[in-house]
Amino acid sequence: MATLLHIDSSLNGEGSHSRKVTAAFRKAWEDQHPEGKVIYRDLAANPVPHLDALTYYASFVDPAERTPEQSAAFALREELLAESEAADAIVIGAPLYNYGVTSGLKAWLDHIITIGRNVLTEQPTLAGKPVVVVSSRGGSYAPGTPEHGNDYAQPYLELVLRDKLGLDVEFIIPELTLAPAYDSMKDLVPLFEESRTKAFAEAEAKAKALATRLAA
Repeated sequence: MATLLHIDSSLNGEGSHSRKVTAAFRKAWEDQHPEGKVIYRDLAANPVPHLDALTYYASFVDPAERTPEQSAAFALREELLAESEAADAIVIGAPLYNYGVTSGLKAWLDHIITIGRNVLTEQPTLAGKPVVVVSSRGGSYAPGTPEHGNDYAQPYLELVLRDKLGLDVEFIIPELTLAPAYDSMKDLVPLFEESRTKAFAEAEAKAKALATRLAA
């Protein structure tokens, strides 16, 4: 029985493009795994607290030797770590906000990245786990566009998820999501629609491929 960890971080609720694509991924996954399990975290509706010093340094203390305060502080971090480790695959909604990831997603990652457990260790607990990141953006940051080079979300996530945590990362990029909302972008609506269609197709295909691979 496969487990999917589904993370959303958009602030836009039902209007969110990244949420719609992660939902499509999840539906395709559940169609393949009707008896499977989905762990869901909405980092906008239920944000995790930003990492503080007590919680951070507790990870360097043996659990049996932690003070009651350290144990209480580390409890949520342990819960988040256990969720990521229990998952067979992860899908993350990571819209581009102000050229980077949302503060909610950054906070979640700060809890997840743990020296000696999943980074800087000979046996990282997340290494090789597949993760699909849906990184939507209101405009386009593709080569040849005025904003090319100003996307700091995908490079950051590639560094953290792939290079440091060792996850097997793939990206889905729905772009120009603001085109329908602004007259100044109306000529870009067909490109937005093309990108949206491609994103949904990729979400379904990647979910099915992962489900088949993990069931083998």
